[in-house]
Amino acid sequence: MKDSILKLIQEISGKTEAPADDESLFDSGYLDSFALTDLVTALEEKFNFKAPDSDVNPRKFETVEKIVSYVEGHQ
Repeated sequence: MKDSILKLIQEISGKTEAPADDESLFDSGYLDSFALTDLVTALEEKFNFKAPDSDVNPRKFETVEKIVSYVEGHQ
């Protein structure tokens, strides 16, 4: 699952290197508010779940670790 999430982050950010698990995806330039929406949509499609609009905020998707935990909680 983590590898799939990293690939999605790389595709959306356009970066070839993968972020560290605990690196802020927003501070490091992998994501911004527009890319966050794209990432959540891609995660929903890839892992077959629906994130409530209230969950689409940077705090919940700040790091790879948080994203993995979030997706695992919606499986």
